[in-house]
Amino acid sequence: MKRILTIQDISCIGKCSLTVALPIISAFGVETAVLPTAVLSAHTMFDGFTFRDLTDEIVPITRHWKEENITFDSIYTGYLGSARQIDLIADLFSEFKTTDNRIIVDPVMADNGKLYPGFDRAFSKKMAGLCQKADIIIPNITEASFMTGMEYRESYDESYIREMMKRLAALGARLSILTGVSFDKGCLGVMGYDREHDEYFYYKNKWIDAVFHGTGDIFASTLTGALAKGKTWKEAIPIAADYTAKCIQLTLDDQDKCWYGVNFEEGIPYLLERIKK
Repeated sequence: MKRILTIQDISCIGKCSLTVALPIISAFGVETAVLPTAVLSAHTMFDGFTFRDLTDEIVPITRHWKEENITFDSIYTGYLGSARQIDLIADLFSEFKTTDNRIIVDPVMADNGKLYPGFDRAFSKKMAGLCQKADIIIPNITEASFMTGMEYRESYDESYIREMMKRLAALGARLSILTGVSFDKGCLGVMGYDREHDEYFYYKNKWIDAVFHGTGDIFASTLTGALAKGKTWKEAIPIAADYTAKCIQLTLDDQDKCWYGVNFEEGIPYLLERIKK
């Protein structure tokens, strides 16, 4: 059985980060190890949430793994809350990287043209440095603009996106996957670029006029699981995009839906069927 390590925070209530990554990757039949970077009572869209930083636990945990000779087929990072955490995870990459495993970085730090609260441009440069150590990176357009130095645009053409992907590739990852890309009114898609083969791939879904917390985590986790099961990157992108869209639609159709995330659990049977194809 494959083993994936996912590194991100965990919200006790709230469908994002580890509470999404753990069940989705496990649904692929892949052992999922976790390295929590923080514990929150609920995610940050809630008022008055509690927060416990686990940065000081990272080195002792990874040291124990080394003593036990534990290895990973993939290492996948999500939200990292500080520059120090990025430095520690960069060291972890160096310790656990092999010629056979895969490092996937989702540089969660920005959206809609702005960095998340608590982050600055120095942090985005740190994150770009972490992406240099990755095999695959999964930014959105805002994150990519900060890491590449390109101007953020809400309106753009395909040449702008291709240039952005070239600059992302220059950071060092073999494969760059850019989310939130739209060339057609009424559609939203994902653009992938394979640096080694100078190959682009675009996949789109019908635009769903709704915004929910955690959908980026769902996409990245699904992509990671699909790759671990032997899917190619051009097979994994449609699976991840379609499952994310399915989860959003299931939530919109649910009269009793919660406001803080999507019904990804309800969509897992659909995901299992897609994996078989």
